[in-house]
Amino acid sequence: MAKEYDVKDRKLAALGRKRIEWAARNMPVLADIQKRFAKEKPFAGVRIAACLHVTTETANLMLALKVGGAQLRLCASNPLSTQDDVAASLVFDYHIPTYAVKGEDKKRYYDHIESALNIKPVVTMDDGADLVSLLHSSRKRDADRVIGGTEETTTGVIRLRAMEERGSLLFPVISVNDSKTKHLFDNRYGTGQSTIDGILRATNHLMAGSKVVVFGYGFCGRGVAMRAKGMGAVVFVCEVDPLRAMEAAMDGFEVVSSYEAARKGDVFITVTGNLNVLRREHFAAMKEGAVLANSGHFNAEIDIPALGKLAKKRREVRPFVEEFTLPGGKRVYLLGEGRLINLAAAEGHPAMVMDMSFANQSLGVEYLVTSGGELERRVYPVPEPIDREIARLKLKSMGIKIDSLTPEQKKYLASWELGT
Repeated sequence: MAKEYDVKDRKLAALGRKRIEWAARNMPVLADIQKRFAKEKPFAGVRIAACLHVTTETANLMLALKVGGAQLRLCASNPLSTQDDVAASLVFDYHIPTYAVKGEDKKRYYDHIESALNIKPVVTMDDGADLVSLLHSSRKRDADRVIGGTEETTTGVIRLRAMEERGSLLFPVISVNDSKTKHLFDNRYGTGQSTIDGILRATNHLMAGSKVVVFGYGFCGRGVAMRAKGMGAVVFVCEVDPLRAMEAAMDGFEVVSSYEAARKGDVFITVTGNLNVLRREHFAAMKEGAVLANSGHFNAEIDIPALGKLAKKRREVRPFVEEFTLPGGKRVYLLGEGRLINLAAAEGHPAMVMDMSFANQSLGVEYLVTSGGELERRVYPVPEPIDREIARLKLKSMGIKIDSLTPEQKKYLASWELGT
């Protein structure tokens, strides 16, 4: 008989439950949606395989889907992002089969995804597209029954769009990442705050006066740059897109080449979603004591094999801090094995911002269940009415009231006759 869960320690469940309940206090939009799901049961009999960061916020998303009637299996979308107490609570308090252990090796990581897929899902939920990738390769036999999936992050959307362009995508996927109530808030404010939080917890580094280099000026990068600047850091931005580089310059950041940045920086943060952004030539040019952190989804943005080959010695000096001694005695420090530093060394995004992201996930799944059969094998945005409803609910939870257009204003905006 297949194992119904794989978590670190059952004894952690009591702590996990308290933390899940604490996060729920700051997720009022998802709570509203959960109340409706409890009445309407939109997912009755629907099997869902979810590959997400196993955190307190994800736990509340799982509970919302479960009360809506879903049959669930959850696994981790990153080997270092799991909160072990939360995983234990999901299994032993809420009876949701969960496969996630912080620090799991690559084999165990993929075994967990296989375990989640053993539910034979009709809907998938992904953060990075690893689960969907298995459904398009070794588990292709299980893809026929899938009516659609959701994808949480930029990296996963990039992979899915590549599949769509090649004509190999086997079912429609909703890009939660591209909804305005996700990327304008989660990516900018969530990643911005939690990335700095992870670096500070790992290093106890003083940001004020430090030279911080941010690689990538998408919404994640601009959030990190904004928060570092707010703490008194001197912030440099490296970009390959001329429009984003110009925007960074006009936002008051010094835009430099990566090699120039390597000679100046004290703290380096990659948020590009690309490969080998920091390479051997950068490591060789860095100052003594340089700190390297990544907040992109995969641990590929810092060329860790090249750093290892260059180093004469390496050792762990603090939890989530590895020291590499380079020729000549210079030391550089890699945080969290080059994985998502906000989840490896901290708690990830605050619940208040994940409230909107997971509202998008829950309503995206509902949309797939009701409309998935009508969709083509493409990557779709979250429908705009869903995006606006989430924004409305969030404003309501914050006690914020906004105006409405008058009939006269609506008529004016719909006309062309009136001029100067």
